Amino acid sequence: MSSPVRFALAGFGAWGKLHAQSIALNPDARLVAITAPSEASRAEAKAAYPDAQIFADAAEMIASVEFDIIDIVTPSHTHREIALAAMEKGRHVLLEKPMAITLEDSKAIVEAAAKHGVKLAVGHELRLSSQWGEIKNIISRGSIGEPQYVLVELSRKPYRLGASGWRYDQSRVGSWVLEEPIHFFDLARWYLEGAGDPVELYAYGNSRDPQRPQLFDNFSAMFKYANGAYAVVSQTLAAFEHHQTVKVSGTKGALWAGWSGALDRTLEPSYFLKVFDGENLEQVQIEKHSGEVFELREEIARCIQMVRGEAAPAASGRDGLWSAGLCLLAEEAIRQGKPLPVGQLIDG
Repeated sequence: MSSPVRFALAGFGAWGKLHAQSIALNPDARLVAITAPSEASRAEAKAAYPDAQIFADAAEMIASVEFDIIDIVTPSHTHREIALAAMEKGRHVLLEKPMAITLEDSKAIVEAAAKHGVKLAVGHELRLSSQWGEIKNIISRGSIGEPQYVLVELSRKPYRLGASGWRYDQSRVGSWVLEEPIHFFDLARWYLEGAGDPVELYAYGNSRDPQRPQLFDNFSAMFKYANGAYAVVSQTLAAFEHHQTVKVSGTKGALWAGWSGALDRTLEPSYFLKVFDGENLEQVQIEKHSGEVFELREEIARCIQMVRGEAAPAASGRDGLWSAGLCLLAEEAIRQGKPLPVGQLIDG
């Protein structure tokens, strides 16, 4: 019987606490250390996980503790420094999206993983969803033919502030396009991977907050492929609750999926997935709950397999580079007001 995989957790905010919970719930994992930014959050972490060592500083934790993989759930601008410190110690990394707030930092993380021979998983947990992941299976089975059009759309209320308001500070968040639309870029590119890499992108965005015009409440991007396939990624934060839609049309049929909850972390959401194969319409039965809380548990399980050499990461460093790169290119397209070539965005 294999020993539990030892996890160190950097970050104990709202999402970090759910990471801690998911690690603790898995019998093949052991949460050995946690960093938390404030005295109050460190006390909370110690009370919840008395067997874990608690630190104020990620660098100190990495230097002091023996662990197999670090789960980084800190503000986006800190990712590079923490990931590289762990990799230099030969530790595997699960890195929340976005990998970083610049393409340069994202590439540095991927290069460090290769240099030090460690495994890197990027937190695109929607790939492991019983709903959004099943869409990929349906496409792969050829049920709708070759996909020609993908829409991934979200309507929700504004983002949480984050610890010390970091999510509303551009120097720390980078961009709201990097917050949630990044998942949708990843899904759309994954669904259309048979078409190769995208070749052109255009985007629009606006804000209802005159103090933060660069943090787009409303955002939409369209990117196309050489074979004519294209995707639309769209989000509004000027709405209510949390409602996500995916539609895919192919040469043979189409599918439509939706998810709704009062919050993104609702434990009893409503959801559906319908598939039309050109002749018959089927409502797909989804056996496991769909939602990011449940997908996070699947992500932790997949990382355990990754550390043990039993599976590849659900989303690799290259996948993380692509999703971050497309988000950053979309923002540049808004600034320039014209379509931009994707070119050698990642591999150049």
